[in-house]
Amino acid sequence: MRWFQRLLGGGRVQLDPGRQQALLRDVQHRYGAHAQIRFPEQVEAVTGMLTGDDGLVVAARIVSQVADEAYADLQAQAHEIHRRTGRRLLVHRRNYRPLWLEAGPALRWPLIALPSGFHPYVQVAAAVAVVGSQASRLDRVTDPHPLVTHVFEVLDLTTAGWEYGGVRIDTDAAALADRLISSAGQILAAMDDPPRLPPAVRELMRRNNTLHVHDPAGPRAVGAINLGARMRERLLA
Repeated sequence: MRWFQRLLGGGRVQLDPGRQQALLRDVQHRYGAHAQIRFPEQVEAVTGMLTGDDGLVVAARIVSQVADEAYADLQAQAHEIHRRTGRRLLVHRRNYRPLWLEAGPALRWPLIALPSGFHPYVQVAAAVAVVGSQASRLDRVTDPHPLVTHVFEVLDLTTAGWEYGGVRIDTDAAALADRLISSAGQILAAMDDPPRLPPAVRELMRRNNTLHVHDPAGPRAVGAINLGARMRERLLA
């Protein structure tokens, strides 16, 4: 792996774990659903904070932590459903769609109430934008392979929430999905040996559905998004 070769060869940049922890705490506690600021403005503010290599490490950590927490949440939900009903559900991180297809109405979308408090339309959206825009530097600070896997995992959870979990597609939701797709494409393009696209992504890429995007403050449709077309454009380049 190129990032590990850089580490062995002394090419790894100097990082400041103390600054990273301070950045993470600041981003975690100052922003989110409780902040009296519109989500796009919060995303811009958080993105501006996550600068330099330490900011890039924090952004990668947020994405990976969110993916891990969402997986643990769905495992807990599946366990609780089994305890109450005897119904056994399989939770596979590489493809959440079969789980949602089978048990969607019984599941809670995990990205909206994570233990960390990270909000999908604020900290997650900002972190995803940072790792994508700095994809060429990722291998200096972390292994991009598990990171891009986590980006795809969050994308899978986002789109499955739309289709099966009753999650409303507003401009903030669409912006998150668009950032996830774009950043995944940027990370793949920067990798020497990119992994194969996961099953959920390949399934959606075969579609050509256009979905209405709504105003966050009301029922009015203000745009549209075609996930399949967007994925083909960004991930097959």
